[in-house]
Parts: sequence; structure tokens; C-alpha cells
Amino acid sequence: MAVDFDSIISGFRDFFETYPDVSFPKYKKKIEDMRANDTHSLVVDCDDLITYDQDIYTELVDKPLEVIPIAEQVLQEALPEFPDQSLHVRFHNLDATRDKGIRQIRTEDMHKLIQIIAIVGRASEVKPEIIEAVFECERCGEIIFIRQDSTNFKKPPACPNPACGKSGPFKLLEDQSRFIDWQLIKVQERPETLKGGRMPQHINCLLRDDIVDMAQAGSRVTVTGILKTVQDSQFKVKKTTFSKYIEVNCIEVLEKDVDDTLITDEDEARIWELSQDENIVQKVVGSISPSIYGLSDVKEAIALQLFAGVMRELPDGTRLRGDSNMLLVGDPGVAKSQILQYVARLAPRSVYTSGKGTSSAGLTAAVVKDETTGGWALEAGALVLADGGIACIDEIDKMTTDDRSSVHEAMEQQTISIAKAGIVATLNARASILAAANPKLGRFDNYKNELEQIDLPHSLLSRFDLIFVLKDVPNDAEDSRIARHILDSHSGVEENISPILEPEFLVKYISYAKRNVYPELMKETVEKLHKFYVSIRKQGAEGGAVPITARQLEALIRLSEARARMRLSNVVTPEDADATISLYRSVIEKIMMDKETGSMDVDILMTGKATSQRQKIIQVYELIEKIEQDYDEGAPYEEVVKAAKEAGIGKEFIVRAIEELKRGGDIFEPRAGVLKTVKANF
Repeated sequence: MAVDFDSIISGFRDFFETYPDVSFPKYKKKIEDMRANDTHSLVVDCDDLITYDQDIYTELVDKPLEVIPIAEQVLQEALPEFPDQSLHVRFHNLDATRDKGIRQIRTEDMHKLIQIIAIVGRASEVKPEIIEAVFECERCGEIIFIRQDSTNFKKPPACPNPACGKSGPFKLLEDQSRFIDWQLIKVQERPETLKGGRMPQHINCLLRDDIVDMAQAGSRVTVTGILKTVQDSQFKVKKTTFSKYIEVNCIEVLEKDVDDTLITDEDEARIWELSQDENIVQKVVGSISPSIYGLSDVKEAIALQLFAGVMRELPDGTRLRGDSNMLLVGDPGVAKSQILQYVARLAPRSVYTSGKGTSSAGLTAAVVKDETTGGWALEAGALVLADGGIACIDEIDKMTTDDRSSVHEAMEQQTISIAKAGIVATLNARASILAAANPKLGRFDNYKNELEQIDLPHSLLSRFDLIFVLKDVPNDAEDSRIARHILDSHSGVEENISPILEPEFLVKYISYAKRNVYPELMKETVEKLHKFYVSIRKQGAEGGAVPITARQLEALIRLSEARARMRLSNVVTPEDADATISLYRSVIEKIMMDKETGSMDVDILMTGKATSQRQKIIQVYELIEKIEQDYDEGAPYEEVVKAAKEAGIGKEFIVRAIEELKRGGDIFEPRAGVLKTVKANF
């Protein structure tokens, strides 16, 4: 059925001039703003159009190729001073029936207006596209205008001058031709919509004129456009299949804190009712990985990570992240991977990846050759796709050193900087990182410091807010409870493995808290955290060690804010700080405890060595320096060991210290059994 042009023209004319009321015409005011600001696009909310005339809206979504030019013609009448065909009417907020997932796009959607919410995986460079070519006949000088309305460049078939009529040659006059900006982006399904390990599907989207360059790789966007197709070919032979793409009419970039978790009025009422429960924290913690027995500290920390603290921007432009990063290091079989996979399913936005099959480009962003434009384009990696959610990285210790170093910037600054193939860009990666690793030798040695057995650089370890050491230690009572829990799980006994809060509702609770609750520290809470920080620092000063730094204080603030958010409270109470300090002590003291002195030492986390060990290494170096003065060739190895033993240093430590000094370039062996300091050689 053909479109009734007259009724649609008059409909749009009245809509622009009178909606919602003649005395307050919403779109007439927008058109006046376009004239004042010299902008070329009028954005129309489809809810308004449906309210005004359902029939026009139906024609729009079913026959956009005919209806959108009519709307633009009406707009051109209202703004006659603008050049012809330079104005656009852009429609957004389509009704639910036209809101499609990329996977749900079908043949019946061809040449119709659809809307998708997706993540930009790749964005090409912006190129000029010719829309009206001006040619000059090189024989007679005739000027010819050719409208370019397809992807193939059109030339004049013959000179229209009756005195000439030749078929060329024709010269393109670029300075007189009309161009608009053109860009191709590839969007893909959001990670949170994928179930059962599905690969994300993608679709190309064509942007023109003033909507180019609005989104970059990793941006979450709502795209409204016309579904079009192009015929596939192979070796210049046309095939019977067609590839889909969207000619974009309107694109909106969604902010970080916007997710599409639908929360009804009933859900909101239940959420507020639950938040008043004094056992809310225990209920949320009990709903995380209920099939895994114990690990209550780990589950509590993950619950805090899911709710996150508050991101703040200081007046000088400094950003303070609200997301916490956590590391699980444990013996095989302690359910690390299972926890990560559960969190990836539970978080409103999440990406799960394993270190074995992960590269630096796969985590951050890749620069790839664009098949369509021939130029270079950025393709977002896992951390960029997880922007605003959680990135779960299993077996992070199996990644290569170069690949692992790419995570550093994302963990602290929450950005990804790229400088490759002439592309210099900074992408957002505002995600929490939950990582898992194994000890160096497969299992923990109880006689060594736990941190020495983690095969990760200390520059990376220091960026984790909490590091959990999970040991598989035989214990009759505990082993019996774990065995009973596992057997119940396999026997269909659901009481022990059913979550207190069903996962679907917990996702809504987390989303609601992150959208609406921004807790502030109470004065008493500030004093409590201040007192804890100063007292711990004072303890370290007495022993010559640094037990805690400002980085750990910021971690405590983030975790305290997250606990308040869990209760939907707008204030962080002293009780929140107490609970967070207790969790912090139980976790961090295990890995930052100097076994020789029995005190906390943050240098173990920051440098891999306790202050007491570093002082002993310096002592060994000074002994070598002193002994070599009595010998021409250098200090004999046995003499150094003897002198160190007399100073109370064990032989095993002496051997380790000498090896470390040699690796650091402080000493060398001019010949076997002789040690010499480097500075003594000059």
C-alpha cells in the first residue's frame, strides 16, 4: 500500500508546530534552537509521535525510506535558509516491538526502522562521502550535476549539451561537489545478554553527517536505523545470500551507570523492604556461590566488589575510582574458577576470560585493518567491554609478562591508552577486576611467606585491594563438612545449595543500589578510619617497617562505601568501617605479616621483601664490602658466610641474599668462590 504523502506532510507539519500544545510547541522551540545554533538535526521522541498520531508512527517504522524524507522536507520548509537536503529528522526511543537484539534481526525487518542496544566493537576513521558530484565535459566545458544515491560512483553517460553529446571524457570538480562525513562502526551484543557461552554476534552500522565520531570502541550505544542489505559475492560472482547492515538514523551513547536491568515498582518495593532487614549483608553474602562451602571472607569481599564504592571527581580533575580489585590465589581444587564464573553470571555487566588464551590486545584493545575502508580501526578488548562492570580473569599467572603489564593502567587509572599504527587513543575501562591464580609450585609451602610464592609482579599485586590466600589444608572436621555439602549437592538436597536471594532479584538489587545510592562518610566514620590508619603506621614506625600506605586507606574507604550501598544507606556508618577493617585485617595480615618480626609490613606487598629482610641483605653487602678490603681479588665466599653467621644470619638466607645481589648488579664473581662489589672495581 502506497504512502499517503499529503496526509503525512500535513501530519508532520502540525506535529512540529503544535505538539503537545499550541501555546507550548516542543518541536517548534527545537527548530528555533536549530536556527540559533546552526545545527542540522532535529531529534524526535517516538513516544511523542505515538501520542500524537499512531498511524504516522506505523508508516514511519514500516516505510522509513519514504516517510523520513517527507519529515525532512517539512523541516526544510520551516528552515528555508539552510541548504537543500542538509537537514535531518532523527527518531529515537522506538516502541518495544521495534527494539531488537542483534541476534533477533530477521528478514521481515528488512527496509524497516529498528532499534538496537549494543557495544561498539570497532570504529573506522571518518571519511568524506560525495553526495552530489559536479563534472565538467573536457570537450565543451558543460557543467553536469549527478546525484550520488548508491554505494557505486555514478558518472554522466553522455554530455547533455546538444552541440556536444559525447560520452566523455569528464573531469570531477571536487571543489564544487558536495560531500558529507561518513563512518562505519561495528557493534556487537553486550556481554550480559549472552547466555551459555555464546559468541557475540555483530552488525555493521553506517553513520553519516553530524552523527559520525560520537561513539568510540567500548561505548554502549542505542542505534536507531533502517535495516538494509548488500548482496554477497565471491570471486566477482554474485551469491544468493545477503549481508545485513544498519543505515543509522539516530545514535545515542549510554553513560557508564546506565544498564538495562528492568526494575518494576514491585521490585523496588521489595528491594526497599529487604534493605531494612538487619541481616541484609549476611543474606547477600549467602546468595553468592551457595554451592561452594565456606569461604565466607571471599564471598563477603565479592559482595562488596559487586556493589562498589562511589567514583568521585575532584575539583582539579583527579578521578578517584570506586571499583575494587581482588585476587584469589590458592591451591588447586579450592573453587577459584567456579567463583569467578558465578560472579560473571551475577554481575549486571561482566566479561569472563582465562589467562591461558588471553593476549594484551584481547584484554585492552586491538588495532585492526578495516576490511571496508582499508584503514586502521580500534577494536575493544575484554576490559573495555566490561566498562561499568566486572572483568573476571582466571589463571592470570599463566599470562605472559608483556600481556599482564597491560592491566596495570586499567586497574589504577581505569583507562586503556593505545598508540599503534598511527592511532593514539584513550578508552574507558571503568571495571572492577576479579582475578585468580595458582602458587608458583602448584601448592603453597607453609614455611615460606605466601606472597613470595605468587608468580605475579609486585607492581601488579600492589594494585589489588584484597588478596585472598586459599590453602587446601587437611582437617578432619572441615573435610567432613565439605564432603557432606558436595554429596548433598549431588543428591538433590537443595536446602544447602539454594541461594537466599534468587540471582535474578540480586542482579536487580545491585543495579538499583548502584544507580540510586551514593553514600557519604559520616564524621565518626572518618575519625575511625583515620585512627586505624595512624595507629597502624605508628606501629610500623617503631619497628622500622611501613605497615600500610595511602593506597590501602583508599581501599578501605571504597569497601566501606560498598557496604553502605548494600544497605541502601546514604551514609557510611562507623559499623561499616568496623566490618571493613575486620575483613581487611583477616585477609591482608596473612600476606603482609613478616614472619621474623611478627609485624605487618606493606613492603612485602610493594617490593616482595620485608623491611627486616632488606636490612639483612644490606648487612650482607656491607660484610662483602668490608672483607674485600683485606684481599686483592675480592672477598672469599667462605669468609663472607662465616662473618654473616657470626652476625646472626642463617646460611640459607645468606645464599639467597648473595644471589639477589648478583642479579641486581651490586656484586659479581671475578672467579669461582670470590665475591666483589661493583663499585670496588672502579
